[in-house]
Amino acid sequence: MSAELKARLTEVAKEAGFSNIGVCRTSDVPQIAERLKTYVAQGRHGKMQWMAERMNWRGSPQDLWPDARSVIMLAEPYTPEHDPMDVIGMPDRAAISVYAQNRDYHEIVKKRLKRVGRWLLEQAPDEQIKVFVDTAPVMEKPLAAAAGLGWQGKHTNLVGRNLGSWFFLGSIFTTIELPTDTVEPENCGSCTACLDACPTDAFPAPYQLDARRCISYLTIELDGPVDEEFRPMLGNRIYGCDDCLAVCPWNKFAQEAREMRYVAREDLIAPKLAELAVLDDAAFRAMFSGSPVKRIKRGRFVRNVLYAIGNSGDASLREVALGLTDDADAVVADAARWAVSRLSA
Repeated sequence: MSAELKARLTEVAKEAGFSNIGVCRTSDVPQIAERLKTYVAQGRHGKMQWMAERMNWRGSPQDLWPDARSVIMLAEPYTPEHDPMDVIGMPDRAAISVYAQNRDYHEIVKKRLKRVGRWLLEQAPDEQIKVFVDTAPVMEKPLAAAAGLGWQGKHTNLVGRNLGSWFFLGSIFTTIELPTDTVEPENCGSCTACLDACPTDAFPAPYQLDARRCISYLTIELDGPVDEEFRPMLGNRIYGCDDCLAVCPWNKFAQEAREMRYVAREDLIAPKLAELAVLDDAAFRAMFSGSPVKRIKRGRFVRNVLYAIGNSGDASLREVALGLTDDADAVVADAARWAVSRLSA
């Protein structure tokens, strides 16, 4: 019955919008507890204190929910239709990570997971499920690798043979015992494209990431001013960074995004820095309503825009930065003064 149930589950998941599905046990990732402990001990998590505070659950899916017998991992592609590296060569424009160029994936993926989960409970009403999308203490990438969806590349992100690098992950923990999938071997070989592409050298070694140097951490997670050492390295990246994903050779096998809400908004592919810098709080919230960008709020966003302006080498943007040197947000004002000094040199 479980094999038949899994086959039907796969069909339902694909009907719901997922492209790939795999199953593993909560006990199939015994290595993550020690790896996470070492990562935090080295301070590579930066100021993401939640990683340390919930380390027991994050490092042990069994502790998160002891009754769970299977973890169903699902993947949904958001492969871009454009080359996300093109904007890096446009210094007066802003680079926003592909995943954030339209609607927030958390809500979309969670609804799909619940739809699949409801179907599963209809088949087994005495069982239970819990769904997770990135916001709970779940190590999704190692679990997805254990479920056969791909492998963690040298950039630590998941790579799939028929997915490339551009896909979201969601998980359904369940008390149902389902047949597991075969783990896919690591297929990076001698390639170091992702490591070589990193603007800030955030990879101390293959398969290791120091978040404190990662542009995604610096522009999204880090509150307060970014260390001056890293500001020039940000270039025009104002929300996240796609460099290590974009250069992966496996992307030639990536599936197209099926969800139109992941297709980039035209105004977010390469927006003008001058227009973004002058957004007040209301304009910022209106522009990014329903977008993951909204969560970093206006202050952190404009801070990032001003670093990009300082890196642009475009003297015409000096006046824009000058107008923010007395901003009510001290971090924004600091970033504006830094940008002015860079464009005055």
